[in-house]
Amino acid sequence: MNIFDLALPALRLLDPETAHRITVRALATGFGPVDRSSVPSSLAQSVFGLDFPHPVCLAAGFDKSAECWRGLQRLGVGAVEVGTITPRPQAGNPRPRLFRLPEDAAVINRNGFNNDGLAAAVVRLAGRDRGLGVVGVNIGANKDTADPVEDYVTGVLAFAPLADYLTINISSPNTPGLRDLQGEGSLGRLLAAVMAACDGAGARPPVLLKIAPDLAEGQLEAIVETAITAGIAGLIISNTTVARPESLRGTARGEAGGLSGRPLFGPSTRLLARAYRIAGNRLPLVGVGGVEDGASAYAKIRAGARLVQLYTALVYNGPGLFRRIRDDIAAHLAVDGIERVEEAVGLDAERLVGD
Repeated sequence: MNIFDLALPALRLLDPETAHRITVRALATGFGPVDRSSVPSSLAQSVFGLDFPHPVCLAAGFDKSAECWRGLQRLGVGAVEVGTITPRPQAGNPRPRLFRLPEDAAVINRNGFNNDGLAAAVVRLAGRDRGLGVVGVNIGANKDTADPVEDYVTGVLAFAPLADYLTINISSPNTPGLRDLQGEGSLGRLLAAVMAACDGAGARPPVLLKIAPDLAEGQLEAIVETAITAGIAGLIISNTTVARPESLRGTARGEAGGLSGRPLFGPSTRLLARAYRIAGNRLPLVGVGGVEDGASAYAKIRAGARLVQLYTALVYNGPGLFRRIRDDIAAHLAVDGIERVEEAVGLDAERLVGD
């Protein structure tokens, strides 16, 4: 157990956003644990043309402005995704805007892409040693932009030379109109502009698309086919949900915003399995939503994910969670007689789609 794990009870006495800021600042100054354990060889794989030591990665939303990515790498993550970053600095929605639901192992947020803006993040990422691990940049549009597509192009031009991969975030429920970009026509135009911008930037990192779990009938099929046609490298499934399951018990369950954590696991995993059945081997998938232990991470992999991401579970389980989940996945593979993690991808997809 490290000092961050010991500090968890004290941090939970603070309001969620204050606790988060303290943690980010501590990691940014190098005050954080360092994982020096060996990674099981069964977990290494190449995805999107990038080498990942294991599949357990940090989702966007923790390091919103690329302040502490190096400290996060030291925790032993498979990859760090910073952002969401917008072209101009953005204060986000009024506080309070982040709510814990401990009874549900969940969080509701309506942050609204609060971040320091593109210029600050570029400085923080410039000159980083890529040999230390994979860093992706999640980009978005400013709330008051006149042209969301132009904001994404601006982000691509800035970060394509610096990021190992880029994520196009059109799935936050907290920026009005953003999810409308998931419509087939709008999405095709956006992705064409993004890929052209990559060519113009003189660098062509893999581009991923992060989608919402709250999709209309037939929308997933259109998104998958549009992404493949555009040359997108992979899908991240999924962002937070605006749905509120009747099972929620937390006192903050009525707050507006996106719900993440354990209640999102079921719907996001079924969506992941559906996407895997549609895409097959044409489009690698990243599973997000309710990953909190080795069993849930392994279930995402068997549903179709090459990689998994988590964030909310850190609030309740601390930074040692990455290593614990990593080792548990390796143990699950051994029990199932599977030698390499990629051999488990999609094994349960048909069953989940049929359930």
